[in-house]
Amino acid sequence: MQLETVLKGWVAGQEPQKADFTYLLEQAQGDLTQAIALDYDLSLSGITRRAQNFLAIAPDILQLCEVLNFQDQDVILKTLWELWLPLAQQIRIARQQQDQPLIYGILGGQGTGKTTLCRVLQTILRRWQYPCVAISLDDLYKTYGDRQKLLKTQPELIWRGPPGTHDVALGLAVLTNLQRANLGDQIAVPRFDKSLHHGAGDRLEPEWIDPVEIVLFEGWFVGCQPVEPKVFETAPEPICTGGDRLFAQKINAALAEYLPLWEKLDRLLVLCPEDYRLSKQWRKDAEHQMIAQGKTGMSDAEIDQFVDYFWRSLHPELFIRPLSQDPRWTDLVIEIDADHRPGQIYCPANPNR
Repeated sequence: MQLETVLKGWVAGQEPQKADFTYLLEQAQGDLTQAIALDYDLSLSGITRRAQNFLAIAPDILQLCEVLNFQDQDVILKTLWELWLPLAQQIRIARQQQDQPLIYGILGGQGTGKTTLCRVLQTILRRWQYPCVAISLDDLYKTYGDRQKLLKTQPELIWRGPPGTHDVALGLAVLTNLQRANLGDQIAVPRFDKSLHHGAGDRLEPEWIDPVEIVLFEGWFVGCQPVEPKVFETAPEPICTGGDRLFAQKINAALAEYLPLWEKLDRLLVLCPEDYRLSKQWRKDAEHQMIAQGKTGMSDAEIDQFVDYFWRSLHPELFIRPLSQDPRWTDLVIEIDADHRPGQIYCPANPNR
């Protein structure tokens, strides 16, 4: 028996059998680290409740993944069972344990699945009557005009993205408003369009929403902490030259401005590639696919230059990997394999992998 076979059978209309639940219970007990990290209920009744939730939400998730052009049903159903449902349940319980909306931080680079995860969690939580909004760090970029002014004093910020290119005060105001909103209020949520100004991007009119129970706040360095400047003396490539080190030090100093924003986070999830260099290959794969479809895309050399710029600003080995092992800041870590799929799942406080 395989997990995917059981789950596909249920979706196809087969009645769950006692043998199915016994098998699923054995599977859950076989990976105690993951079970502990996601607060699995390892009883037969817990598995039965998860099966009921799975059957109720699976059609919506399959439809959503089709829209997102994610069509491997086996992977979708397996991930829904093993990760998405337990994680949504963990988030729901965390919200129940406090008296204001939960702000759930999600840190992950390109290709780690932030967008898919947020869309799936929103779908599940809304189905459970927990209104949920996703906000990206990208939505907090300074306006095009402000970034053009910024370039006059900091010409090294050739692309938007690193610390210093966001409106931190706006982010603080939005998260505070979402935390304090009353029934009947309308909250302005900033949105950003990367296609404007020939790809330089600009802020759109805000989206006005009703109060929510849960905020998913995602971004490529959400929650990252400044490091000791001395680490840049022996930093990994592409921080190689004196100029590279000076740039990294400036960005590291600018990261301190974001700490009040991170203090708003109730929990932090880190999506961590098993090898940070995968993100460069993922970007190349995405660009190759766009070019094959007749769209405009960057060459491999341009991608190398683009990704290296971000690695010089906040290198994953200096800022993300240590965070994935630090229980002071991080609640949950999901490692992402070369196929963009979740691998090891653990809590930094209990990383017995």
